[in-house]
Amino acid sequence: MRLEKDMLGEVSLPDDCLYGIETARAAENFKVSGRRVHWEMIEAVIAVKQAAAMANRDAGLLSQEKADAILAACGDILAHRADDAFITDALQGGAGTSVNMNADEVIANLGLLHMGHRCGEYQYLHPLDDVNRSQSTNDVYPTALRIAAIRLVRRLSDACSRLQESLQKKENEFERIKKLGRTELMDAVPITLGEEFGAYAQAIARDRWRIYKVEERLRQTNLGGTAVGTGSNASRKYMYKVTEYLRDLTGLGLARAEYPMDLTQNNDVFVEVSGLLKALAVNLYKISTDLRLMNSGPYGGLGEIHLRPLQEGSTIMPGKVNPVIPEMVSQAAMQVMASDSAIAMCAAGGNFELNAFMPMIADNLIGSLKLLIGAADALRTKCIDVLEADEEGCRRHLDNALVIATAFAPYIGYDKASELARECGSDREAFCRMVREQGLLGEEKIQAILRKL
Repeated sequence: MRLEKDMLGEVSLPDDCLYGIETARAAENFKVSGRRVHWEMIEAVIAVKQAAAMANRDAGLLSQEKADAILAACGDILAHRADDAFITDALQGGAGTSVNMNADEVIANLGLLHMGHRCGEYQYLHPLDDVNRSQSTNDVYPTALRIAAIRLVRRLSDACSRLQESLQKKENEFERIKKLGRTELMDAVPITLGEEFGAYAQAIARDRWRIYKVEERLRQTNLGGTAVGTGSNASRKYMYKVTEYLRDLTGLGLARAEYPMDLTQNNDVFVEVSGLLKALAVNLYKISTDLRLMNSGPYGGLGEIHLRPLQEGSTIMPGKVNPVIPEMVSQAAMQVMASDSAIAMCAAGGNFELNAFMPMIADNLIGSLKLLIGAADALRTKCIDVLEADEEGCRRHLDNALVIATAFAPYIGYDKASELARECGSDREAFCRMVREQGLLGEEKIQAILRKL
């Protein structure tokens, strides 16, 4: 066992433990969600540490040996050779300090091993003096969240693009299948099943574009601003170099903010991104609900489409199959909407030069992005791509509806059409007969109207 000390006292750790005293304290203090920090966040923090090591080396603040050790350690982490060492809970106090310290300690100990030393021999490579040099959690953590968000935003935009294409294929496939339109769940006027799916495609197209464009908001970082955005304890050469290196390492168009204090204090950008995710969630929820209703039955429901059966649906009712994919997508959408509220409350709760609730913002934002990527792909592959139309079911509802009254209203007047509808119900022949008998329209005009239905 090795003994590590800090201002609060001592903690014993196994000799080969890759994390240190601060991570151990965090693991003990934050036993709440049972979830670890998203890997996407850890991966982005490590990218920041790589860039910082190279920038500090160039600025003459870190020896070549130490920089090489840090970079080798970061490579180990990105290769998943130290996953078990990142143990902090997703929800934690300290504005993400424990995540940053966890990374610093793991990098330092891996680096020490590369240098031929033992874990904990920090006199040769220190977690804070060397790995965290020229940095603060307050610029590392927000920068890492932006990197993680951009990467996931790109994946989500691609997922939306694929879903849009799938919906458009169904639009073309179903363009000649007429069905009953509905407003407020009541019979309305005829549409085609293709038009229904075309409208879904348009909604997802808007989501795709909005999500694609929001990356621009995330590209500015406060890295180099350190504690409050003023750049305390960071050299000017480091400030410019670190962003250049980070841009090269990530392949992202990152830029240092003109006013780093703004990005250190304010988290409205994450609220904006989350709001667009909520808009997508709303559309996915609505589409999923429509699919469930159109698929309902098979004998007592609408029965206008058939979703592919994926699993048994009941432990008591043989033969029952549920629309499990739209149900799952709906739940994912609900979670994203709830997370959006949490992100907004966290962002509003910041005080002065820092927001203490950034861990919850990060957990919810990354979680929402991953949920939506999975939901969009599942909806496309297991639902939209493989669903089939029930032309007979579509036609049956259309033939039994009062759409004929709407079709005749422009020619015989709303009140007269309503009167005949009350008398004839959905009986088209009776409706047309009364139009003839009352001399409201000639036979040629009646037939022309019927052909449009």
